[in-house]
Amino acid sequence: MNIVEYRPEHLKTIDLQEGQAYLSSWITADLAAALAKSGWAYTGMDGDTPVGCAGVINVWQGRGICWAYLSQDLSAKNFLGVHRSVARFLETCYLHRLEMTVDCDFEPGHRWAEMLGFEMEAERMQAYRPDGGDCALYARVL
Repeated sequence: MNIVEYRPEHLKTIDLQEGQAYLSSWITADLAAALAKSGWAYTGMDGDTPVGCAGVINVWQGRGICWAYLSQDLSAKNFLGVHRSVARFLETCYLHRLEMTVDCDFEPGHRWAEMLGFEMEAERMQAYRPDGGDCALYARVL
């Protein structure tokens, strides 16, 4: 697993994991490009293949929104590398409030949020997703 600076073409090649597959039709070239300019953005590579893209959008001073798109081909070994890299980044991130959302029905996402030190603030935000689905809000406050 190698972590590199995110580039928009990385996101276009990822076959999203089951819990994020609904997002495929909303990932446009404009979104992929905007994420590269949004603050911090990285890609986990397995050889020459992107297996996950993640970052933080700096909303305003002290507050950021975390995002991650993970491949269904992400192996357990590579996920461990991605997890460790994200956890290291979070330990050095100077923002005092980080937020992330997780699809209400995607249990692996809830587990990962908790493993990263996030706490659930809102159990269900109705119609939050672009397709009308519900998400939970997690935050990590320093």
